Amino acid sequence: MFTIEHEFDSTVITLVDEDSTPLNEDVIINSFAECVTVEQYDSRTDSMHKITLSHIQVRDLAAALDLPEGVYRLVADDK
Repeated sequence: MFTIEHEFDSTVITLVDEDSTPLNEDVIINSFAECVTVEQYDSRTDSMHKITLSHIQVRDLAAALDLPEGVYRLVADDK
């Protein structure tokens, strides 16, 4: 399950783990004009972990989910 909310300066996507127990903590993705952040609470350390990705890195990640093992470079299609 996931939710999508539009905030003042970002779009917030929350991914909820509904798989079998034990459940992982929610993943919160904030899409800003300049970057995307991914956050998840870690109960072992009682802290949030955050990574920041450029929009190009997010594009590459999305493409990588559907590709076999290898090295790739996406190029813009200027048609």
